[in-house]
Amino acid sequence: MDIEKRNSIITIALGILIILLSWYLYRSIVDPYQEVLEEREMVERERHRMEVVRDVLVQYRNRRGNFPPTEGGLDSLVQFLKTDSMMIERGPELFAFRPPSEYNPDSLVYSPRPPHNRFEYTMNDTIRPRLYLLENPGTDDRIGDLERTTMMNAPNWN
Repeated sequence: MDIEKRNSIITIALGILIILLSWYLYRSIVDPYQEVLEEREMVERERHRMEVVRDVLVQYRNRRGNFPPTEGGLDSLVQFLKTDSMMIERGPELFAFRPPSEYNPDSLVYSPRPPHNRFEYTMNDTIRPRLYLLENPGTDDRIGDLERTTMMNAPNWN
């Protein structure tokens, strides 16, 4: 084999190796960043869903005079959305979910993140005004507080 042929084979092999290593480097940079972006979007969707639940809690209190009790409180919210005439009519526009989710009263109290944990709701009715705590299990996100009135309806991530 002459030197010219050997050099051209080595050049082609090195060119293919450079292309493969470039592709590997690109994927090693882009894939982790894409995961970070997807995680941020999921956190935003979860927080938005919790804010929607908060808005429904406020509407419930405004229409019924009080927050729902701890026992069955989130089920009461779902029932409220399904039975109250104003909520049936205006619910989809008042409580819009972030895409790709769509408004559905039954899925309101569940996190959009798999395995779709149910939010946890607790009410403190021993003080005035009555306070509630809405938590997302598996994260540190919560809205409200059971002891401080200054945290009523306030998320902890703002």
